[in-house]
Amino acid sequence: MVVAIEEPFPAVRKCDASRRGDHTVVSDLDGTLLRSRSAFPYYALVAFETGGVPRLALLLLLAPLAGLLYHAVSESAGVRVLVFAATAGARVADIESAARAVLPRFYADDVHPDAWRVFAACGRRWVVTATPRVMAEPFLRDHLGADAVAGTELATWRGRATGLVDSRRGVLVGERKAEALREMVGDGDAPEVGLGDRRSDYAFMSICKEAYLVPREPVDAVGADKLRKPVVFHDGRLVQRPTPLAALLAVAWYPIGFLLACVRVAAGSLVPMPWQYHVYRALGVRVVVRGAPPPRPKHAEGRTGALFACSHRTLLDPVFISVALGRPVSVVTYSLSRLSEFLSPIRTVRLTRDRATDAAAIRRLLAGGDLAVCPEGTTCREPFLLRFSSLFAELSDDIVPVATECRMSMFHGTTARGWKGMDPFYLFMNPRPQYTVTFLDRLPAEHTCGGGGRSSHEVANHVQRLIASALSFECTGFTRKDKYLALAGNDGVVRPNKGT
Repeated sequence: MVVAIEEPFPAVRKCDASRRGDHTVVSDLDGTLLRSRSAFPYYALVAFETGGVPRLALLLLLAPLAGLLYHAVSESAGVRVLVFAATAGARVADIESAARAVLPRFYADDVHPDAWRVFAACGRRWVVTATPRVMAEPFLRDHLGADAVAGTELATWRGRATGLVDSRRGVLVGERKAEALREMVGDGDAPEVGLGDRRSDYAFMSICKEAYLVPREPVDAVGADKLRKPVVFHDGRLVQRPTPLAALLAVAWYPIGFLLACVRVAAGSLVPMPWQYHVYRALGVRVVVRGAPPPRPKHAEGRTGALFACSHRTLLDPVFISVALGRPVSVVTYSLSRLSEFLSPIRTVRLTRDRATDAAAIRRLLAGGDLAVCPEGTTCREPFLLRFSSLFAELSDDIVPVATECRMSMFHGTTARGWKGMDPFYLFMNPRPQYTVTFLDRLPAEHTCGGGGRSSHEVANHVQRLIASALSFECTGFTRKDKYLALAGNDGVVRPNKGT
Protein backbone atom coordinates (compact mmCIF):
# COMPACT_ATOMS: atom_id res chain seq x y z
CA MET A 1 0.00 0.00 0.00
CA VAL A 2 1.43 3.38 -1.08
CA VAL A 3 0.79 6.23 1.33
CA ALA A 4 0.66 9.65 -0.30
CA ILE A 5 2.67 12.29 1.51
CA GLU A 6 0.60 15.40 1.98
CA GLU A 7 2.49 18.59 1.13
CA PRO A 8 2.34 21.41 3.70
CA PHE A 9 1.41 23.97 1.02
CA PRO A 10 -1.23 23.93 -1.73
CA ALA A 11 -0.37 23.81 -5.43
CA VAL A 12 0.23 27.13 -7.17
CA ARG A 13 -2.72 26.58 -9.51
CA LYS A 14 -5.00 27.13 -6.50
CA CYS A 15 -3.64 30.63 -5.92
CA ASP A 16 -6.04 33.44 -6.74
CA ALA A 17 -3.92 35.98 -8.62
CA SER A 18 -6.58 38.69 -8.75
CA ARG A 19 -6.25 41.92 -6.75
CA ARG A 20 -2.56 41.34 -6.00
CA GLY A 21 -1.34 44.70 -7.21
CA ASP A 22 -0.17 45.83 -3.75
CA HIS A 23 1.17 42.43 -2.66
CA THR A 24 4.76 41.17 -2.50
CA VAL A 25 5.66 37.79 -3.95
CA VAL A 26 8.86 35.88 -3.18
CA SER A 27 9.83 33.06 -5.53
CA ASP A 28 12.54 30.48 -6.04
CA LEU A 29 13.99 30.21 -9.55
CA ASP A 30 14.83 26.66 -10.73
CA GLY A 31 11.72 24.47 -10.70
CA THR A 32 9.53 27.38 -9.68
CA LEU A 33 9.74 30.40 -11.99
CA LEU A 34 11.49 28.06 -14.43
CA ARG A 35 10.06 24.72 -15.47
CA SER A 36 13.39 22.93 -15.26
CA ARG A 37 14.59 21.93 -11.79
CA SER A 38 18.16 21.54 -13.06
CA ALA A 39 20.40 24.59 -13.48
CA PHE A 40 23.03 22.61 -15.42
CA PRO A 41 22.19 24.16 -18.83
CA TYR A 42 22.78 27.67 -17.50
CA TYR A 43 26.09 26.75 -15.91
CA ALA A 44 27.01 25.08 -19.22
CA LEU A 45 26.27 28.28 -21.14
CA VAL A 46 28.44 30.32 -18.79
CA ALA A 47 31.20 27.69 -18.97
CA PHE A 48 31.25 27.69 -22.79
CA GLU A 49 31.09 31.47 -23.10
CA THR A 50 33.86 32.10 -20.57
CA GLY A 51 36.15 29.16 -21.28
CA GLY A 52 35.07 27.50 -24.50
CA VAL A 53 35.15 23.76 -25.05
CA PRO A 54 37.76 22.99 -22.33
CA ARG A 55 35.65 24.53 -19.57
CA LEU A 56 32.46 22.92 -20.87
CA ALA A 57 34.28 19.56 -20.90
CA LEU A 58 35.38 20.14 -17.30
CA LEU A 59 31.79 20.85 -16.29
CA LEU A 60 30.65 17.64 -17.97
CA LEU A 61 33.34 15.67 -16.11
CA LEU A 62 32.33 17.12 -12.74
CA ALA A 63 28.56 17.03 -13.32
CA PRO A 64 28.17 13.41 -12.05
CA LEU A 65 30.02 14.38 -8.87
CA ALA A 66 27.77 17.40 -8.46
CA GLY A 67 24.68 15.21 -8.84
CA LEU A 68 25.98 12.66 -6.36
CA LEU A 69 26.77 15.31 -3.75
CA TYR A 70 23.44 17.05 -4.39
CA HIS A 71 21.42 13.94 -3.59
CA ALA A 72 23.69 12.11 -1.13
CA VAL A 73 25.25 14.96 0.85
CA SER A 74 23.50 18.30 0.41
CA GLU A 75 22.05 20.61 -2.21
CA SER A 76 24.71 23.15 -1.26
CA ALA A 77 27.59 20.76 -2.01
CA GLY A 78 26.28 20.00 -5.49
CA VAL A 79 25.89 23.69 -6.32
CA ARG A 80 29.46 24.40 -5.18
CA VAL A 81 30.84 21.88 -7.67
CA LEU A 82 28.86 23.41 -10.54
CA VAL A 83 29.97 26.91 -9.55
CA PHE A 84 33.61 25.83 -9.48
CA ALA A 85 33.53 24.09 -12.85
CA ALA A 86 31.70 26.93 -14.61
CA THR A 87 33.48 29.96 -13.15
CA ALA A 88 36.91 29.15 -11.66
CA GLY A 89 39.41 31.58 -13.14
CA ALA A 90 36.87 33.32 -15.38
CA ARG A 91 36.78 37.10 -15.50
CA VAL A 92 33.80 38.46 -13.61
CA ALA A 93 33.17 40.82 -16.53
CA ASP A 94 32.85 37.81 -18.87
CA ILE A 95 30.36 36.11 -16.53
CA GLU A 96 28.33 39.31 -16.33
CA SER A 97 28.45 39.66 -20.12
CA ALA A 98 27.19 36.09 -20.63
CA ALA A 99 24.42 36.67 -18.09
CA ARG A 100 23.31 39.79 -19.90
CA ALA A 101 23.66 38.64 -23.51
CA VAL A 102 23.36 34.83 -23.58
CA LEU A 103 21.30 33.45 -20.70
CA PRO A 104 18.08 35.51 -21.12
CA ARG A 105 17.00 33.74 -24.33
CA PHE A 106 17.30 30.31 -22.70
CA TYR A 107 15.69 31.47 -19.47
CA ALA A 108 12.83 33.03 -21.46
CA ASP A 109 12.10 29.69 -23.13
CA ASP A 110 11.69 27.99 -19.74
CA VAL A 111 9.31 30.21 -17.71
CA HIS A 112 6.64 28.24 -15.82
CA PRO A 113 3.11 29.45 -16.67
CA ASP A 114 1.48 28.91 -13.28
CA ALA A 115 4.30 30.53 -11.31
CA TRP A 116 4.49 33.40 -13.79
CA ARG A 117 0.74 34.02 -13.51
CA VAL A 118 1.09 34.69 -9.79
CA PHE A 119 4.49 36.38 -9.97
CA ALA A 120 3.37 38.84 -12.67
CA ALA A 121 0.14 39.69 -10.82
CA CYS A 122 1.93 41.01 -7.71
CA GLY A 123 3.11 44.58 -7.43
CA ARG A 124 6.46 43.77 -5.78
CA ARG A 125 8.47 40.80 -7.04
CA TRP A 126 11.39 39.26 -5.18
CA VAL A 127 13.49 36.20 -6.04
CA VAL A 128 15.68 34.07 -3.77
CA THR A 129 17.76 31.44 -5.55
CA ALA A 130 20.74 29.14 -5.17
CA THR A 131 21.89 30.22 -8.63
CA PRO A 132 24.70 32.82 -8.53
CA ARG A 133 23.07 36.22 -8.48
CA VAL A 134 25.36 37.48 -11.24
CA MET A 135 23.92 34.84 -13.59
CA ALA A 136 20.21 35.23 -12.87
CA GLU A 137 19.71 38.89 -12.02
CA PRO A 138 19.83 40.47 -15.53
CA PHE A 139 17.05 38.23 -16.85
CA LEU A 140 14.93 38.44 -13.72
CA ARG A 141 15.02 42.22 -13.57
CA ASP A 142 14.81 43.04 -17.28
CA HIS A 143 12.41 40.38 -18.54
CA LEU A 144 10.37 39.30 -15.49
CA GLY A 145 10.29 42.64 -13.70
CA ALA A 146 11.87 41.45 -10.44
CA ASP A 147 12.45 44.28 -7.96
CA ALA A 148 15.04 42.43 -5.84
CA VAL A 149 17.16 39.32 -6.35
CA ALA A 150 19.04 37.43 -3.65
CA GLY A 151 21.30 34.68 -4.93
CA THR A 152 24.54 32.89 -4.20
CA GLU A 153 27.47 35.31 -4.32
CA LEU A 154 30.71 34.33 -6.04
CA ALA A 155 34.07 34.80 -4.33
CA THR A 156 36.36 36.93 -6.52
CA TRP A 157 39.99 38.02 -6.61
CA ARG A 158 41.38 40.77 -8.81
CA GLY A 159 38.39 40.74 -11.11
CA ARG A 160 38.24 36.97 -11.52
CA ALA A 161 36.00 34.33 -9.98
CA THR A 162 37.88 31.93 -7.74
CA GLY A 163 35.35 29.17 -8.31
CA LEU A 164 34.32 29.36 -4.67
CA VAL A 165 31.23 30.77 -3.03
CA ASP A 166 31.35 33.86 -0.83
CA SER A 167 31.68 32.45 2.68
CA ARG A 168 29.68 35.23 4.32
CA ARG A 169 26.39 33.88 3.01
CA GLY A 170 27.26 30.57 1.36
CA VAL A 171 24.97 28.84 -1.10
CA LEU A 172 21.40 30.13 -0.81
CA VAL A 173 19.51 26.96 0.06
CA GLY A 174 17.31 26.00 2.98
CA GLU A 175 17.65 28.26 6.01
CA ARG A 176 20.04 30.56 4.15
CA LYS A 177 17.20 31.50 1.79
CA ALA A 178 15.07 32.33 4.82
CA GLU A 179 17.88 34.49 6.23
CA ALA A 180 18.22 36.33 2.93
CA LEU A 181 14.46 36.94 2.86
CA ARG A 182 14.51 38.32 6.40
CA GLU A 183 17.22 40.75 5.36
CA MET A 184 15.11 41.85 2.40
CA VAL A 185 12.03 42.33 4.58
CA GLY A 186 13.87 44.19 7.35
CA ASP A 187 11.35 45.83 9.64
CA GLY A 188 8.55 45.60 7.08
CA ASP A 189 5.64 43.24 6.86
CA ALA A 190 6.06 39.65 5.74
CA PRO A 191 5.54 39.07 2.00
CA GLU A 192 2.03 38.04 1.04
CA VAL A 193 2.98 35.17 -1.32
CA GLY A 194 5.82 32.65 -1.39
CA LEU A 195 6.47 30.26 -4.29
CA GLY A 196 8.75 27.21 -4.17
CA ASP A 197 9.05 23.68 -5.48
CA ARG A 198 11.13 21.60 -3.02
CA ARG A 199 11.62 20.94 0.67
CA SER A 200 14.61 23.25 0.92
CA ASP A 201 12.25 26.10 -0.01
CA TYR A 202 9.94 25.49 2.94
CA ALA A 203 12.04 27.66 5.26
CA PHE A 204 11.52 30.90 3.31
CA MET A 205 7.99 29.96 2.24
CA SER A 206 6.98 29.65 5.90
CA ILE A 207 7.80 33.33 6.44
CA CYS A 208 5.21 34.39 3.85
CA LYS A 209 1.53 34.87 4.66
CA GLU A 210 0.56 32.47 1.87
CA ALA A 211 2.75 29.85 0.20
CA TYR A 212 2.26 27.66 -2.82
CA LEU A 213 4.20 24.77 -4.35
CA VAL A 214 4.91 24.40 -8.06
CA PRO A 215 4.33 20.69 -8.81
CA ARG A 216 6.64 18.57 -10.95
CA GLU A 217 4.34 18.31 -13.94
CA PRO A 218 5.16 18.84 -17.63
CA VAL A 219 3.74 22.15 -18.85
CA ASP A 220 4.30 24.39 -21.84
CA ALA A 221 6.50 27.42 -21.29
CA VAL A 222 5.07 30.92 -21.20
CA GLY A 223 4.98 32.55 -24.64
CA ALA A 224 7.67 35.14 -25.24
CA ASP A 225 5.03 37.82 -25.85
CA LYS A 226 3.65 37.28 -22.33
CA LEU A 227 6.87 38.28 -20.56
CA ARG A 228 7.50 41.79 -19.32
CA LYS A 229 9.96 42.33 -22.17
CA PRO A 230 10.64 39.88 -25.04
CA VAL A 231 14.18 38.85 -25.94
CA VAL A 232 15.00 40.65 -29.19
CA PHE A 233 18.80 40.49 -29.01
CA HIS A 234 20.87 37.60 -27.77
CA ASP A 235 24.41 36.35 -28.21
CA GLY A 236 26.43 33.20 -27.62
CA ARG A 237 27.52 30.39 -29.89
CA LEU A 238 25.34 27.47 -28.73
CA VAL A 239 22.03 27.04 -30.57
CA GLN A 240 20.46 24.28 -28.49
CA ARG A 241 19.75 24.37 -24.78
CA PRO A 242 22.88 22.60 -23.43
CA THR A 243 21.43 19.70 -21.50
CA PRO A 244 24.12 17.18 -20.46
CA LEU A 245 23.54 15.18 -23.64
CA ALA A 246 23.52 18.23 -25.92
CA ALA A 247 26.66 19.59 -24.24
CA LEU A 248 28.41 16.24 -24.63
CA LEU A 249 27.53 16.14 -28.34
CA ALA A 250 28.81 19.71 -28.81
CA VAL A 251 32.14 18.89 -27.15
CA ALA A 252 32.55 15.65 -29.13
CA TRP A 253 31.63 17.29 -32.45
CA TYR A 254 33.74 20.44 -31.99
CA PRO A 255 37.10 19.16 -33.40
CA ILE A 256 35.37 17.31 -36.25
CA GLY A 257 33.21 20.33 -37.00
CA PHE A 258 36.19 22.68 -37.06
CA LEU A 259 38.01 20.53 -39.62
CA LEU A 260 34.84 20.32 -41.71
CA ALA A 261 34.43 24.11 -41.47
CA CYS A 262 37.98 24.66 -42.72
CA VAL A 263 37.21 22.53 -45.78
CA ARG A 264 33.94 24.38 -46.45
CA VAL A 265 35.56 27.82 -46.00
CA ALA A 266 38.42 26.84 -48.32
CA ALA A 267 35.95 25.62 -50.92
CA GLY A 268 34.05 28.89 -50.75
CA SER A 269 37.25 30.89 -51.20
CA LEU A 270 38.86 28.83 -53.97
CA VAL A 271 36.06 27.34 -56.09
CA PRO A 272 34.67 29.55 -58.92
CA MET A 273 31.28 31.02 -58.04
CA PRO A 274 29.27 29.19 -60.75
CA TRP A 275 30.32 25.86 -59.21
CA GLN A 276 29.85 26.74 -55.54
CA TYR A 277 26.21 25.69 -55.31
CA HIS A 278 27.12 22.11 -56.24
CA VAL A 279 30.32 22.06 -54.15
CA TYR A 280 28.45 23.25 -51.05
CA ARG A 281 25.78 20.64 -51.64
CA ALA A 282 28.46 17.93 -51.82
CA LEU A 283 29.93 19.21 -48.54
CA GLY A 284 26.60 19.05 -46.70
CA VAL A 285 25.60 22.72 -46.98
CA ARG A 286 22.11 23.05 -48.41
CA VAL A 287 21.34 26.21 -50.40
CA VAL A 288 17.63 26.74 -51.15
CA VAL A 289 16.82 29.32 -53.82
CA ARG A 290 13.29 30.69 -54.12
CA GLY A 291 11.81 33.30 -56.39
CA ALA A 292 13.32 34.33 -59.70
CA PRO A 293 17.02 35.32 -59.49
CA PRO A 294 17.58 38.33 -61.78
CA PRO A 295 19.71 37.55 -64.85
CA ARG A 296 23.16 39.00 -65.34
CA PRO A 297 22.71 42.65 -66.42
CA LYS A 298 23.71 43.61 -69.94
CA HIS A 299 26.44 46.21 -70.07
CA ALA A 300 25.16 49.42 -71.59
CA GLU A 301 26.14 53.06 -71.53
CA GLY A 302 24.96 54.67 -68.31
CA ARG A 303 23.40 51.47 -66.97
CA THR A 304 24.12 50.49 -63.37
CA GLY A 305 23.87 47.15 -61.64
CA ALA A 306 20.98 45.93 -59.50
CA LEU A 307 20.97 46.69 -55.80
CA PHE A 308 20.05 43.65 -53.69
CA ALA A 309 18.64 44.83 -50.34
CA CYS A 310 18.63 41.80 -48.04
CA SER A 311 17.82 40.84 -44.50
CA HIS A 312 20.92 40.25 -42.38
CA ARG A 313 21.09 36.89 -40.63
CA THR A 314 24.84 36.20 -40.84
CA LEU A 315 28.01 37.61 -42.34
CA LEU A 316 27.58 35.24 -45.30
CA ASP A 317 24.25 36.62 -46.58
CA PRO A 318 25.85 38.34 -49.62
CA VAL A 319 28.00 35.27 -50.30
CA PHE A 320 24.96 33.00 -50.53
CA ILE A 321 23.14 35.56 -52.67
CA SER A 322 26.12 35.25 -55.03
CA VAL A 323 25.91 31.44 -54.83
CA ALA A 324 22.20 31.61 -55.68
CA LEU A 325 22.89 33.92 -58.63
CA GLY A 326 25.86 31.89 -59.82
CA ARG A 327 28.00 35.04 -60.06
CA PRO A 328 29.87 37.20 -57.53
CA VAL A 329 28.11 40.27 -56.19
CA SER A 330 30.01 43.02 -54.40
CA VAL A 331 28.98 43.96 -50.88
CA VAL A 332 29.42 46.98 -48.60
CA THR A 333 29.85 46.54 -44.86
CA TYR A 334 30.39 48.66 -41.79
CA SER A 335 32.41 46.13 -39.81
CA LEU A 336 34.35 43.15 -41.08
CA SER A 337 37.27 41.30 -39.57
CA ARG A 338 40.51 41.14 -41.54
CA LEU A 339 40.31 37.34 -41.65
CA SER A 340 36.77 37.37 -43.06
CA GLU A 341 37.80 39.98 -45.61
CA PHE A 342 40.78 37.85 -46.68
CA LEU A 343 38.67 34.69 -47.03
CA SER A 344 35.70 36.32 -48.75
CA PRO A 345 35.01 34.99 -52.27
CA ILE A 346 33.34 38.29 -53.22
CA ARG A 347 34.51 41.88 -53.19
CA THR A 348 33.94 43.64 -49.88
CA VAL A 349 34.11 47.40 -49.37
CA ARG A 350 34.15 49.04 -45.96
CA LEU A 351 31.85 51.98 -45.31
CA THR A 352 33.05 54.92 -43.24
CA ARG A 353 29.78 56.09 -41.63
CA ASP A 354 30.22 59.40 -43.42
CA ARG A 355 27.07 59.62 -45.53
CA ALA A 356 28.57 61.52 -48.47
CA THR A 357 31.67 59.30 -48.65
CA ASP A 358 29.63 56.11 -48.37
CA ALA A 359 27.15 57.27 -51.02
CA ALA A 360 30.00 57.94 -53.46
CA ALA A 361 31.49 54.49 -52.80
CA ILE A 362 28.14 52.74 -53.40
CA ARG A 363 27.59 54.66 -56.67
CA ARG A 364 31.02 53.55 -57.93
CA LEU A 365 30.25 49.92 -57.09
CA LEU A 366 26.84 50.07 -58.80
CA ALA A 367 28.47 51.54 -61.89
CA GLY A 368 30.62 48.40 -62.06
CA GLY A 369 27.86 45.81 -61.52
CA ASP A 370 25.44 44.34 -58.99
CA LEU A 371 25.73 45.20 -55.31
CA ALA A 372 24.34 43.61 -52.13
CA VAL A 373 23.57 45.71 -49.06
CA CYS A 374 22.22 44.78 -45.64
CA PRO A 375 20.26 47.89 -44.58
CA GLU A 376 19.85 46.64 -41.01
CA GLY A 377 23.57 47.20 -40.50
CA THR A 378 23.92 44.19 -38.22
CA THR A 379 22.57 40.68 -37.78
CA CYS A 380 19.56 39.68 -35.71
CA ARG A 381 18.81 36.06 -34.74
CA GLU A 382 15.25 36.42 -33.57
CA PRO A 383 12.26 36.71 -35.96
CA PHE A 384 12.60 40.49 -36.14
CA LEU A 385 13.95 42.94 -38.70
CA LEU A 386 15.87 45.92 -37.38
CA ARG A 387 15.32 49.41 -38.79
CA PHE A 388 16.52 49.75 -42.40
CA SER A 389 18.94 52.52 -43.23
CA SER A 390 17.55 54.64 -46.06
CA LEU A 391 20.87 55.35 -47.82
CA PHE A 392 20.46 52.52 -50.35
CA ALA A 393 17.10 53.88 -51.49
CA GLU A 394 18.65 57.24 -52.42
CA LEU A 395 21.26 55.68 -54.70
CA SER A 396 19.32 53.29 -56.93
CA ASP A 397 15.84 52.69 -58.31
CA ASP A 398 16.80 49.18 -59.45
CA ILE A 399 16.15 47.53 -56.08
CA VAL A 400 15.59 43.80 -55.59
CA PRO A 401 14.51 42.83 -52.03
CA VAL A 402 16.03 39.53 -50.87
CA ALA A 403 14.88 37.55 -47.83
CA THR A 404 17.65 35.39 -46.35
CA GLU A 405 17.28 32.72 -43.69
CA CYS A 406 19.91 30.51 -42.10
CA ARG A 407 19.21 27.29 -40.23
CA MET A 408 21.86 26.14 -37.75
CA SER A 409 21.51 23.16 -35.42
CA MET A 410 24.53 23.41 -33.13
CA PHE A 411 26.49 26.69 -33.37
CA HIS A 412 25.50 30.26 -34.17
CA GLY A 413 27.50 31.90 -36.97
CA THR A 414 27.27 35.40 -35.48
CA THR A 415 28.60 37.13 -32.38
CA ALA A 416 28.42 40.57 -30.81
CA ARG A 417 30.94 39.91 -28.04
CA GLY A 418 33.43 37.46 -29.53
CA TRP A 419 35.87 37.57 -32.43
CA LYS A 420 33.93 38.06 -35.65
CA GLY A 421 36.67 36.36 -37.65
CA MET A 422 35.33 33.02 -36.39
CA ASP A 423 31.76 33.66 -37.57
CA PRO A 424 32.05 31.79 -40.92
CA PHE A 425 33.81 28.89 -39.21
CA TYR A 426 31.10 28.50 -36.56
CA LEU A 427 28.39 28.60 -39.20
CA PHE A 428 30.14 25.90 -41.24
CA MET A 429 30.82 23.81 -38.11
CA ASN A 430 27.15 22.88 -38.06
CA PRO A 431 26.65 19.35 -39.40
CA ARG A 432 24.15 20.35 -42.11
CA PRO A 433 23.56 24.12 -42.24
CA GLN A 434 20.91 25.43 -44.60
CA TYR A 435 20.72 28.83 -46.27
CA THR A 436 17.48 29.94 -47.93
CA VAL A 437 17.65 32.86 -50.36
CA THR A 438 14.31 34.23 -51.56
CA PHE A 439 14.37 36.79 -54.39
CA LEU A 440 11.31 39.03 -54.25
CA ASP A 441 9.96 41.01 -57.17
CA ARG A 442 12.00 43.97 -58.33
CA LEU A 443 10.64 47.15 -56.74
CA PRO A 444 8.13 48.84 -59.10
CA ALA A 445 9.10 52.32 -60.28
CA GLU A 446 6.22 53.92 -58.36
CA HIS A 447 7.73 52.67 -55.08
CA THR A 448 11.18 54.18 -55.68
CA CYS A 449 12.59 57.62 -55.08
CA GLY A 450 13.32 58.45 -58.71
CA GLY A 451 10.33 56.86 -60.42
CA GLY A 452 7.66 57.41 -57.81
CA GLY A 453 8.86 60.47 -55.92
CA ARG A 454 8.93 58.56 -52.65
CA SER A 455 11.22 59.62 -49.84
CA SER A 456 14.16 57.34 -49.10
CA HIS A 457 12.66 56.53 -45.69
CA GLU A 458 9.38 55.46 -47.29
CA VAL A 459 11.23 53.19 -49.72
CA ALA A 460 13.39 51.67 -46.96
CA ASN A 461 10.36 51.01 -44.76
CA HIS A 462 8.49 49.46 -47.70
CA VAL A 463 11.37 47.11 -48.47
CA GLN A 464 11.58 46.18 -44.79
CA ARG A 465 7.88 45.30 -44.74
CA LEU A 466 8.17 43.22 -47.93
CA ILE A 467 11.03 41.15 -46.51
CA ALA A 468 9.36 40.81 -43.13
CA SER A 469 6.19 39.52 -44.80
CA ALA A 470 8.17 36.96 -46.82
CA LEU A 471 9.89 35.69 -43.66
CA SER A 472 6.90 36.08 -41.31
CA PHE A 473 9.08 38.37 -39.18
CA GLU A 474 8.16 41.48 -37.22
CA CYS A 475 9.46 44.92 -38.19
CA THR A 476 11.11 46.93 -35.41
CA GLY A 477 12.72 50.33 -35.01
CA PHE A 478 15.80 48.94 -33.27
CA THR A 479 19.22 49.78 -34.69
CA ARG A 480 22.68 48.21 -34.64
CA LYS A 481 23.62 50.57 -31.82
CA ASP A 482 20.69 49.27 -29.75
CA LYS A 483 21.89 45.70 -30.30
CA TYR A 484 25.52 46.26 -29.40
CA LEU A 485 24.77 48.45 -26.42
CA ALA A 486 22.47 45.71 -25.10
CA LEU A 487 24.82 42.79 -25.76
CA ALA A 488 28.35 44.15 -25.68
CA GLY A 489 28.22 47.66 -24.24
CA ASN A 490 29.76 49.22 -27.37
CA ASP A 491 28.77 50.54 -30.80
CA GLY A 492 29.69 47.32 -32.61
CA VAL A 493 32.37 48.81 -34.85
CA VAL A 494 35.32 46.49 -35.52
CA ARG A 495 38.56 48.44 -35.13
CA PRO A 496 40.97 47.26 -37.84
CA ASN A 497 44.02 48.66 -36.09
CA LYS A 498 43.50 46.20 -33.25
CA GLY A 499 44.06 43.19 -35.42
CA THR A 500 40.45 42.17 -35.98
